[in-house]
Amino acid sequence: MNRSLILYFTGKLMHIEALLLLPPLIVSAIYRENCFFSILTTIGIAFFLGHFIMWAAKPKDKTIYAREGFIMVALSWLTFSAMGALPFVISGEIPNYIDAFFETVSGFTTTGASILTDIEAMSHGLLFWRSFTHWVGGMGILVFIVALLPGISDRSIHILKAEMPGPIMGKLVPRLKDTAKILYLIYLGLTVIEIVLLLLGDMNLFESIVHTFGTAGTGGFGIKADSIASYSPYSQWVITVFMLIFGLNFNVYYFILCKRFREAGKITEAWVFLGIVAVSTAIITVNTLSMYSGFGESLRYGAFQVATIISTTGYATTNFDLWPSLSKSILLVLMFMGSCANSTAGGLKISRVIILFKSIKAELHKMIHPRSVTSVKYEGKTLDDGTLNGVRNYFALYMIIFFTTFLVISFEPFSMETNFTAVVACFNNIGPGFAGVGPTSNFADYSSFSKVILSFAMLFGRLEIYPMLLAFAPATWKNTKTKIIR
Repeated sequence: MNRSLILYFTGKLMHIEALLLLPPLIVSAIYRENCFFSILTTIGIAFFLGHFIMWAAKPKDKTIYAREGFIMVALSWLTFSAMGALPFVISGEIPNYIDAFFETVSGFTTTGASILTDIEAMSHGLLFWRSFTHWVGGMGILVFIVALLPGISDRSIHILKAEMPGPIMGKLVPRLKDTAKILYLIYLGLTVIEIVLLLLGDMNLFESIVHTFGTAGTGGFGIKADSIASYSPYSQWVITVFMLIFGLNFNVYYFILCKRFREAGKITEAWVFLGIVAVSTAIITVNTLSMYSGFGESLRYGAFQVATIISTTGYATTNFDLWPSLSKSILLVLMFMGSCANSTAGGLKISRVIILFKSIKAELHKMIHPRSVTSVKYEGKTLDDGTLNGVRNYFALYMIIFFTTFLVISFEPFSMETNFTAVVACFNNIGPGFAGVGPTSNFADYSSFSKVILSFAMLFGRLEIYPMLLAFAPATWKNTKTKIIR
């Protein structure tokens, strides 16, 4: 185990986070807020502590092995969350560190679950930092590093698999660094377009930026107690569309930009995703029609909540906890399903669900016709046993971790619906659940122990289990070297 390399990498991450804290520092200076000093203090701590760790570590061998790679992935998210919580604590706006840690983990993992009871009392600088964590975590911390830092080799693709959501991760172009740059350019371009469109409505520049950060990262941190409800129908429709845009597989946008429209149209996952959205919206619109003033209003609320749940964003325009059972059941199913692979969303991912159903269909066919040769095809390609077993194993691990977390959280004195959907919301990186953690409530009443458990549930969900699991497995820290295959 190359511990010095891991420490050196952690120190470098602190330097990067110090740089990421500069935009909220500027915002707090513009608004002349006291949080300026708490953010500046955190920048100083991150810079000097990172510099000391890098000086003390000085690794002789900078070759990345498999175990070091998984640990680096897990530690990068833990480091960013632990350090990113300090401005909230130092400023006194979230005085309890566990609460601040929960809020920051929720930000970087793009979950959007919150412990804040008076969001509108927060300073602009920390509200900006809170939403900015969504934007950084949306595409992935290490994808950001690979896109910007020099000297990153293509071996890092084996590390980045942990951050790119979905069962299959590949390169759009031969060089990994170019792939990361393409993804971030698409991400940045869509971000700018949404900011401009929101500015054309009833949002000012600050509101447009922070809500775009929440939409782009599919995180959902708002700056008002009612989330998006008090904004105009125009702004709500813009956010609805962009939640779906950021929930789609980013390969679609790459193919469109390259004018490879036929390849873009062949991505099955995208069509299934859009089909699920259309059917779910139609059913909910009809089911809730009597609750609103007309078809248009019911459609707007239905489309927004379907988009915010399936994209795992977590914004709200209405209290969907009051909807009929059919509509709530549809939203619950969408909470588990999530959006597309290679998007900024959470959940199981549409691609995994498709592969899982096709795998079940193939097994049933094999039982009926034992001598037949069966194969599972996805996106026109036959999937190998490794990919199929990976999807099955992931689903099994998913269920084990989910229900273990639910049983632990069940010691809390809340209803089963509250605790169950709290785990659903955190593990799938959604944000709001039902009942006590619904769109008009928050996670403030949970104990510190449960908040830590739910924080790790968010990290497990965002990193798709394996990096966190391996980082805390004793066998990972033994001295047998397993080198990454180049």
